[in-house]
Amino acid sequence: MLRIDTLTYRIGGRVLLDQATTGIDAGQRVGLVGRNGTGKTTLLRLITGELEPDGGAITMPPRWVIGITRQEAPGGDASLIATVLAADAELARLTRAAETADDPHHIADIHERLIAKDAHAAEGRAARILAGLGFSQEAQQQPCRAFSGGWRMRVALAGLLFTRPDLLLLDEPTNHLDLEATLWLENHLRHYPGTVLLVSHDRGLLNRAVDRILHLEGGKLTLYQGGYDRFERTRREQAALDEKRRARQEAERAHIQAFVDRFRAKATKARQAQSRLKMLARMEPIAAGAAEEAAVRFDFPAPEPPLPSPLYAVDDGAIGYDGRPVLRDLNLRLDADDRIALLGANGNGKSTLIKLLAGRLPLMAGEERRPGKLRIGYFAQHQTDELDVDANPILELARRRPDDPPLKLRSHLGRFGFSQERAETRIGDLSGGEKARLLFALMSSAAPHLLLLDEPTNHLDVISRQALIEAINGFAGAVILVSHDPHLLELTADRLWLLADGRVNPFEGDLEDYRTMLLSRSDRAGTGPGHAADPAPPTASEPSAFDRKAQRRAAAERRQALAPLRRRVADLEDRIARLEAEKATLTQRLADPALYAAGGDAAVGVQVRLAEVDKALAVAEEAWGELQETLDRSEAAAS
Repeated sequence: MLRIDTLTYRIGGRVLLDQATTGIDAGQRVGLVGRNGTGKTTLLRLITGELEPDGGAITMPPRWVIGITRQEAPGGDASLIATVLAADAELARLTRAAETADDPHHIADIHERLIAKDAHAAEGRAARILAGLGFSQEAQQQPCRAFSGGWRMRVALAGLLFTRPDLLLLDEPTNHLDLEATLWLENHLRHYPGTVLLVSHDRGLLNRAVDRILHLEGGKLTLYQGGYDRFERTRREQAALDEKRRARQEAERAHIQAFVDRFRAKATKARQAQSRLKMLARMEPIAAGAAEEAAVRFDFPAPEPPLPSPLYAVDDGAIGYDGRPVLRDLNLRLDADDRIALLGANGNGKSTLIKLLAGRLPLMAGEERRPGKLRIGYFAQHQTDELDVDANPILELARRRPDDPPLKLRSHLGRFGFSQERAETRIGDLSGGEKARLLFALMSSAAPHLLLLDEPTNHLDVISRQALIEAINGFAGAVILVSHDPHLLELTADRLWLLADGRVNPFEGDLEDYRTMLLSRSDRAGTGPGHAADPAPPTASEPSAFDRKAQRRAAAERRQALAPLRRRVADLEDRIARLEAEKATLTQRLADPALYAAGGDAAVGVQVRLAEVDKALAVAEEAWGELQETLDRSEAAAS
C-alpha cells in the first residue's frame, strides 16, 4: 500500500502539508480533491520523490513502478504509435536486446520477460489507447511534430497509460481532452489494474472512475468512501453536525461565563467560579464546517430587451474554409431559451459551428436569419492569451464598456466574484480560475441574448463549476455549450446536437445514452475494454431532463419576480452616472478663471448647484446600496 505518515511540507514559509497522514491500499482508485492552491500537485511530486518533505515519510512497496502525467509534450519525427511503444523503456530495451543477443540463456531470459510483459500484443494495446483518445489509424502513423500541443499532450497520456505503472498519478488528465476522449478515459480508469491517484475537478470522472476521495484541506488529508457526490454529502452532513455541536458548546460557554461573571467576586463561590474558568479553557472550539467553501457565485445579466424566437435559423447551409465545406445540409433553429450541447469528436466541426453562430464565419451556401439586435457573448479558453496582463480587471472591462460609470463596472465584476481588491489586481497575477471568471464578465458585459461557451470549465474547480451550472440555469437567454465535463452538460443542456460525417443532427437521448453508444462502438472496433454493456449508472444527484426543465421554469419565475427590483437598481445606476458627470462638469467650471471674471453671482450659482448635486448623489448612492443589498439577499434566497 501507499502510506503517508505525518507528512509536512512548507513552501515560502507557508505550510501546505501539516503532519498529514493517510493510507491507500493496492488496487484502489482514489480522487485527490481540494481547493486550488492547497497543494495537490505538490503531494504528487512528493510521492514521486521530486520534492523532499520537511518531515514525515512516504512509503510503498519497493518494486512499485510510479507513472505521473508530465507537462512536456512529445515531438520529433517518430510516429504516434512508435512514441507510445517507446514510453515503456523496459519493453523497448528488451526488444532491442532480443535482436542482438546471441547467448542462448540470455535470449531465453529476454523472451521470458517479453512474454510476461505481453509484448506480442503491445502494438495492438498501444493502438487501442490512441484510438480511445481520439487518434484514427491513419493519424497513429503520422509523426508527433505534425500535431498541435494539445494533441501531443494526448500522446503523452497514451504513453503513460500504455506503461501500466503500479501507481498511476494523474494531474488533471482531461484538460486536453474532448468529451468523447474523457468518457473513454473514465471507462479505462474504472478497469485499471493498478493503483490510481487522480487529481481532477471533473465531477463525473470523480463519481465514476474512483472508489475513494482523498480530501486535502488545511494541510490535512482525509480519506472518504465512494465517489465525489457521496464525499460531498458526507461533508454536508458532518458540517451540519458540527454546527449543532458548536451551537450547544456556545450555549454552554455562555452559561458558564454567566456563572463566573455573577459569582467570581463572592468568596463562597470563588472556588467554583475558578473551576468553571478552567473548564472554559479546556473546551476545544469546534471548527466551522465546509459550508463557507461554497461562496463562489456567478450571475449572467438578463438580456434587455428580450428578443422573440427564433434567435437564429439556417436553411440548407454549408460552412467551411477555403471553399471546402466542413459542415453541410445545415437546417437549424435556435430559440430564445434553448440550452444545447454540441457532441462529436474533435475535428467534426464544433468550433466551426460556434464561429458561424458568433458571426465570425460566413455561410458558403444556404440562408441564415438572425435579428439585427441580437447580442452574443462568446467564451473560449484561448481568449486568456489575449488579455492584457499588465492591466487590471476594472480597466479591461472599461475598455469594452467605455460609457459605463465605474460603479456599474465594479457591480458587473462583482457578479463574478471580484472584490474591490481583486478588481484592481494585475491580470498577470490572477489565477487561472480568476482569469476564466474575468472572461465570463467580459463576454457578458453587454447582457447578450446568446451565450456561446467553448470549454468553459478548464480552469475552474468543482465549486466554481457548480456555480457556473447555477448561473447557466438561471440565465434568461439561450446557451450553446461545448465541454468535456459530462456533469456540466447533464445539468444544463435540454437538447443535444451531434456533429458527425459533416452534418449536424439532433441526438435523441441523453448523455448516458451517448456514453453507451460510444463504448459500444469502441467494443466493435476493438478499442475499448469490453464493458460497454455495463455502463456506469447515473448518480442519484443528477436530475432528469424533466426535472431540469421544471427547475428552469422556476428560475424564470424567480427572475420575473425580481425584474422590477433589478430595473430600480439599473435606474439608480443611470442616475448616479448622470450626477457624477454633472459634478465633474461643475467642478471643471469652478476651476475656470473665466467664471469669476463674469461676476460673483455666476460662481455662487455653480457652487449652489454643486452642493445640490453632491447631496443628490449621496442620497442616490445610499439608496442604490440598500436596493443592491436587498436584491442580493433576494437572489441568494431564490437560488
